[in-house]
Amino acid sequence: MLDLPPAMPLFDAAAHLEDGNPTVNQHLATLTLRQVPDATLVYELATDWLLEQRTNENNYKTYRSELTTFLYWAFEVEQISVADITRRILTRYIDYCGAPPKELIAYRNVAQFMLNKDTDERVPNPLWRPFLGKKLDGVEQPYRITDKALKTKLAILSAFFNYLIYEEYTERNPAMMLMKNGRFKTSSQNLVMHEDDEEVRAFTELQWSYVIASAEKLARNDPEQHERTLFLISLMYGCYLRISEAAAKPGFSPVMGQFRRDSKTGVWGFHIPRSKGGKKRTVAVSNALIKALKRYRSHLGLNPLPTPNESTPLFVRHRAAGRGRDAGLLNANLGIRQLREEIDQVIESAAQLAAKDGFDQDAREMRQMTPHSIRHTGISHDINLNKRPLSHVQADAGHDSIDTTSQYLHTSRVERHESAAGKPMDHLADSYD
Repeated sequence: MLDLPPAMPLFDAAAHLEDGNPTVNQHLATLTLRQVPDATLVYELATDWLLEQRTNENNYKTYRSELTTFLYWAFEVEQISVADITRRILTRYIDYCGAPPKELIAYRNVAQFMLNKDTDERVPNPLWRPFLGKKLDGVEQPYRITDKALKTKLAILSAFFNYLIYEEYTERNPAMMLMKNGRFKTSSQNLVMHEDDEEVRAFTELQWSYVIASAEKLARNDPEQHERTLFLISLMYGCYLRISEAAAKPGFSPVMGQFRRDSKTGVWGFHIPRSKGGKKRTVAVSNALIKALKRYRSHLGLNPLPTPNESTPLFVRHRAAGRGRDAGLLNANLGIRQLREEIDQVIESAAQLAAKDGFDQDAREMRQMTPHSIRHTGISHDINLNKRPLSHVQADAGHDSIDTTSQYLHTSRVERHESAAGKPMDHLADSYD
């Protein structure tokens, strides 16, 4: 039996993070079942965010240490979802960091994970602790943390909450609120949020046409490799999926049976059993997506449409898994990393096609997109191009509030300018001429 530290480290070094860790996975599965329903989802989002920081080793180490401490406090001390943390609750975390339990304080730096020579697996280091104290002449000193260090913690958490907002996991940033007011107020220009500082979130019509064209070209040239890719892109766009909703993870592996036909109406939907906040939803499926599903299933040698409760994996591997819980299995779903790599390949291919046709700026913008941009694109296109009712899109997107859905109404500055350009000062002026 493993000897574990009192607080579980969650994120291994960057070189090992994407491999997954069985001990951490089991720990998260237990937390999800017993204490915080969306603990696994938050962990996946945190992992994605950390992976974006891995080019800077020092930042990566600092960020992962802070996230580990913060998530331990949220999941195990407070037993609360990160989405439910308010500014007032976050002040309790600051107080906790100022006076942590003695058993969570170490007085020398050790690695969070180490190699178990018997099993050749990386395991949590039993000597690791989330807080680091100081010694003076070999004597342990009372633990103290400076206001500067607390501000650094809040700055990291603020960046993380901004990422969670972008990923539509939450709609608030309690760390930002603490940094703008009171004891931790800062004048840093990086913390000022401007209404017009718009981030490119969705593909334009032109850019998206290149993405679809690229996916179709890849499937046509190498169907064994890329029929799956084309269906993945179609599903992510058509159902506004977060990548975590399409990927395999502890306790969940997507299957064809999630496509369900209502026996009374004959309408098809795609069922998502667990998403943000542990919620479930069923997304209305378009005829175009049903056509894409039939094409993919035909490629796999399956009947055109899935039977009720069909357990065929949604995304069948091209080769057996080499490690992890699916080692040696071919007929098993893909994880977040594999899906992201497949989508990134399509986006890069699309950017190359756009650049070849002379759309250099579009190509540059496309290379800044992420898999989550496909979700934003599907929502934006349905509202602004397909003219679907906001309430319908809200339900399919899984938004808690229609205010979130409303943000997709003509979100770009160009569209706002075009809609404003022809506004008269007096609508009745012409009638007087």
